[in-house]
Amino acid sequence: MLDVFRHLDRRWVFLAMLLCVAIPILVQPRLPVSADNLAQECFDKIEDLDPGDKVLLSWDFDPASEGELAPMATAFTYHCASKGVKMYYMALWPVGPQMIEDSIDRVIRPDFPDMVYGTDYLNLGFKSGGEGVIKVIVTNLKEMYTTDSYGTDINDLEKLPMMADVNSVRDMDLVINISAGSAGTKEWVQYAVGPYPKDIKLIAGCTGVQAPLLYPYIPEQLPGLLGAIKGAADYEKLVTDRYFVEAGMEVPGIYQEGIRRMGPQLVAHLLMIALIIIGNLVYFADRRGGNA
Repeated sequence: MLDVFRHLDRRWVFLAMLLCVAIPILVQPRLPVSADNLAQECFDKIEDLDPGDKVLLSWDFDPASEGELAPMATAFTYHCASKGVKMYYMALWPVGPQMIEDSIDRVIRPDFPDMVYGTDYLNLGFKSGGEGVIKVIVTNLKEMYTTDSYGTDINDLEKLPMMADVNSVRDMDLVINISAGSAGTKEWVQYAVGPYPKDIKLIAGCTGVQAPLLYPYIPEQLPGLLGAIKGAADYEKLVTDRYFVEAGMEVPGIYQEGIRRMGPQLVAHLLMIALIIIGNLVYFADRRGGNA
């Protein structure tokens, strides 16, 4: 049996991986999800907000990482909208404004049609400079953002009344960051939460490769963190249970994207683990026979 794996054509491995990804996508199994403490912290921080509280949402990712991070953006937006908080979107990445518009088009416009732009949610758009932007807006947001993403004067309170009592990030009740790299969550911790730990509260979502770099900031500077699809699925479970299942409503597929994507990931990971085990068995068998 081991001799079969010893001479296995790598194309069979590629085919097996294709099937492990394709079959769960087609079958769409709903795997059981149990949220971890970090996802629960993200949920609780938003759940503790009152209607009218101000939340800054910084979408610092692009289409390349959208597969991991878009489900988080959707769930965060739905949760904030359900709580009736005022949402101030911004981006430190050039394509961030498009990610913001996707969240608005996916959640707010269809599911919360009564929410008014400028009164309930606002797209401040992209500013270049990375951590330099953060350093400025923690003390004077209007110095960096003179208009919104559509060119409306930020001081035009007739069109943007939600800017009336906002001067800096420290006026926000919560900051939510979704990050695919730099500038992202690490910079928000270092240049916003670090200098103003009592004024700025931060939760975040990030790609899987970035998560280990952020663990040292947990739980002091970063009490809640969603890592990759697993974190998105955990948070989706908490949000949909609270706002759909408890109300006896069917959960729309758009709010289960993270859960749905867990299937292909799980099966593919099991294949990788099996191949590693088989490879080691072949190696040690050959070494025992003097052929390694």
